[in-house]
Amino acid sequence: MTKNEMVETRIAEQNQASRTDKRNERIFSSVQPKQAATDPLLGPGDLLELKVFEAPELTTQVRISSRGFITLPLLGDVEVAGLTARELEMKVEVLYRAKYIRNPHVSLFVQEHLSQKVTFVGQVKTPGTYELPARMKLLDALALAGGLTEKAGNTARVRRVGKTDEETGAYVVDLDRLINEGATELNIPVHGGDVIFVDEGGMFYVDGAVRRAGAFPIKPRTTLEEAIMTAGGFLSYADAEDVVLVRRNSENKRVVSHMNLEIAKHGSHLIKDGDILVVGSTFWGRVASGGGFSLGIPFIGGISYSNPERYR
Repeated sequence: MTKNEMVETRIAEQNQASRTDKRNERIFSSVQPKQAATDPLLGPGDLLELKVFEAPELTTQVRISSRGFITLPLLGDVEVAGLTARELEMKVEVLYRAKYIRNPHVSLFVQEHLSQKVTFVGQVKTPGTYELPARMKLLDALALAGGLTEKAGNTARVRRVGKTDEETGAYVVDLDRLINEGATELNIPVHGGDVIFVDEGGMFYVDGAVRRAGAFPIKPRTTLEEAIMTAGGFLSYADAEDVVLVRRNSENKRVVSHMNLEIAKHGSHLIKDGDILVVGSTFWGRVASGGGFSLGIPFIGGISYSNPERYR
């Protein structure tokens, strides 16, 4: 790799890091203030200890059932899943006050907090399982996992097992619309037990008269011109009027389009996952550079496109 190529590679890496930093800045700036970590949400599997100061004999240790209920002395079954610790204290006080104790004071201690955990996999900075300290939405949860990596794509998938068939399923969120366009309706609530997977960004491929032919991760809203720059830019004998884009259509068939990057309007053409770009070269320019030319290879040496089988 030449010195210029090393410099260009470093610049491309810095630009990508800057884009990632901006995405994460938007994530962290969107985080909502949290309830105190001592006031957790409750759910199935949590082990609780409840005390009634006015009636020590009512003190009990109980685990929340799979249906989200606990059984308390005198009260029987009480639904508690989804409440905070303080909300449950207040609910139990109301229930005891209604029939048994004039002015009860209830305290709750969470001995085991198993329900409100969320697991992150994929392209987040710190994958793993985390306890949700409070009610959270997707951006809050992504901040909990340290934000996105440089390889993160534009899709997050949330897999959920709910109490009912309607609540169970998978949700696909367009992170580009959520983070960059402010589509707040995509900032869905995160529930205990959710698994959040952030996809790796797709790939595009550049070949022909560029400095670094190869495969590259696709970035949010990458244009044709940006794709060429990612590959190091044109070689001296490149023909900007002879750029070929190979893309699969909705029927999964290859479609070949000829682009002229000397025309400004093509600069706003967005790259998609799986795209192949082949930059042609001028015949005499390549000979003068000492590189020669290869007959029979599409897009090289000014030869017209003649071998579509290469990209099927």
